[in-house]
Amino acid sequence: MHAVNRLFQYRKSISTTVYKSRGQRLIRCELCHLAKENCVCQLKVTLNSKVGFLLLMYDTEVLKPSNTGKLIADLIPETFAFLWSRTSVEQELIDLIHDDNWQPYIVFPEEYAKENQQVFNQEIDDKSNKKPLFIMLDGSWREAKKIFRKSPYLNGLPILSIDPQSFIHKDYLPKYQLRSSEKINQLCTAEVAAQVLAVAGEPVNAKILDSWFDVYSYQYQKSVCQTNKGDPQAQQRYESLIQAYQY
Repeated sequence: MHAVNRLFQYRKSISTTVYKSRGQRLIRCELCHLAKENCVCQLKVTLNSKVGFLLLMYDTEVLKPSNTGKLIADLIPETFAFLWSRTSVEQELIDLIHDDNWQPYIVFPEEYAKENQQVFNQEIDDKSNKKPLFIMLDGSWREAKKIFRKSPYLNGLPILSIDPQSFIHKDYLPKYQLRSSEKINQLCTAEVAAQVLAVAGEPVNAKILDSWFDVYSYQYQKSVCQTNKGDPQAQQRYESLIQAYQY
């Protein structure tokens, strides 16, 4: 079990009601949250990565089967996950942000940067010997903005601003079809993380995470939708990538 799996178990244990999601009658895998007959857990690999991710998750986000933050934790070993609260913050989260081994970056649009807040566009400052720690605000777009505004401990941290139109794919458009977005250029957490890996100088890992998202998306829609808009060749492409790069 990785950090998101453990956070799911914790959040489920303190819930006073059953979280009702689309396809709630399905018998799901406890780890990938797909219907058991569509489980993809056996396809996971551990990538060699020099970066870390910190998922700051909005309350029930971790309970949603459609959440893609877990896909990052599936592949990237140093992935951390915390529930966000406006009124309290875990000391472990604060310690991680201030750990001398890490250089944290908030992954968020430049337009929301506060005055004097350092912003990086499609590149990061690699002059220090610290490992990049990318903080992902995981929730709906409205929830992510709330986390950004109401988390004083994030103030002053540099922002990495990702341009959705200059991604791995030349004519890239978001592929996320598990939930609707307010704008066409809004991406799910895993899609953004793939682009972050590319910016961080890990293009192979970026391609593999992007492909892993395709696998999950196809199997998710196969589980809960009458019509599947995903790519039926996703798993074949993913396995070819793994074989090509000897994972």
